[in-house]
Amino acid sequence: MFKSPCCRLSGLIGVSVKQKLVLNVHRCNQTAHSLIQQHRRDPSNWLTYQYLNFLKRQYVTKNNSELHQRATLKQAPVLSIDDERDDSVERHVERIPTTDPAVTKADAQPEISTFKLTTEDVAVQKDSISNTAVTSNETAHVQVETDEERQTRLDRQWKQHKVNVSDLPDIYARLAKIKLTALVVTTAAAGYAMAPVPFDPVMFFVSSLGTGLASCAANSINQYFEVPFDSNMNRTKNRPLVRGQISPLHAVSFALACGVPGVALLTLAVNPLTGFLGALNIFLYTCCYTPLKRLSITNTWVGALVGAIPPVMGWTAATGSLEPGALLLGGFLYSWQFPHFNALSWNLREDYSRGGYRMMSVTHPGMCKRVALRHSLGLIGLSVLAPVLDLSTWTFPVICLPINLYISYLAFRFYRKADRSSARKLFFCSLWHLPMLLLLLLTCKKPYKDQEDPSHLPASSPLTLQS
Repeated sequence: MFKSPCCRLSGLIGVSVKQKLVLNVHRCNQTAHSLIQQHRRDPSNWLTYQYLNFLKRQYVTKNNSELHQRATLKQAPVLSIDDERDDSVERHVERIPTTDPAVTKADAQPEISTFKLTTEDVAVQKDSISNTAVTSNETAHVQVETDEERQTRLDRQWKQHKVNVSDLPDIYARLAKIKLTALVVTTAAAGYAMAPVPFDPVMFFVSSLGTGLASCAANSINQYFEVPFDSNMNRTKNRPLVRGQISPLHAVSFALACGVPGVALLTLAVNPLTGFLGALNIFLYTCCYTPLKRLSITNTWVGALVGAIPPVMGWTAATGSLEPGALLLGGFLYSWQFPHFNALSWNLREDYSRGGYRMMSVTHPGMCKRVALRHSLGLIGLSVLAPVLDLSTWTFPVICLPINLYISYLAFRFYRKADRSSARKLFFCSLWHLPMLLLLLLTCKKPYKDQEDPSHLPASSPLTLQS
């Protein structure tokens, strides 16, 4: 009886499987043997599938809460003398002499005078003398380290930094971002000067000091939170906390030493409204803006709000109340920050990407250009509002129009080209645009009018002598 095609097919498959199993018996025995040997060598570690021949990938396994790389280790590199040597011990390594006895010239001269050498011996002796001369000319190999090399090697090593008292002013200045703090105090001073009240120099100094201390505290806490991310950026890798020049506890203590007196000074010596704005600004910068930098692009708008509060604080320090003029000054700072920061961040996109920050220039480049142009044009509209709100005369929107048009033109070029050159020009223009705008606003300020009616003042009677 003939077999069906299905039976023939199953028979062929069975034969082929049997042949492959017979061929792989030896290989399986080797695999099992290798697994047993591996377990005998290191029974504490886990055996992974990488030891089987049919899997070629390497794995990382976890053993006792530690990660173990299951890859073939490279040969340990030969350490140089610089790596092996301790800092305080200097080892000299000399060349090992050859095993063949070398005859020096001083020893060879008596031998020549005592007996006669054959031609063959003379040739051998000449070779040995020449080798000895070469050996004597070579100085012993001594590894000598210069002061520069030693300093370079020590700089690469981890070591405990000792804080010198003479270095603390510079460290504190960088921890507080002294240039940014100076800009904050300048804008607060402009807000105080624009307030429609008589100028009080003592109150002006106290409010400026409190605003500066609050800014130092906010900047210090910001650096404390961003140490692991600042270390990945070329722009921020030399900050004091990243380099370990001071400890985190030292930085937090400095922030508290600045923030608590600053807010207390604004609250008690100026007025509670200004103290509240100072505390609110510290909170927004440290607890909202700083974490949002790694979460969403809305951090740019929150940061612009933080920068808009200092001129409002200056106004409230002088008047004790919030008025439309104060909000207009904050609007100037709010709009100015977008062309300023967007142009700056455009050329730092690689740095922000390494740090893990979600900036408009990194995640939304088109929006970054549009927002910078939009707020540059918005400065022109805000300038027109100044005389409408009785903050300045109508001369101000006219004389500030050229600088507003120029920054808008650079923002338009940045929007069209979006290259490093256009971003750099817009950024440097913003550096002088804000001081110039505030100076023109101050020169066009409306003169202060006394609220009291002169008719209600008591008439001054002339002094007469009584007879």
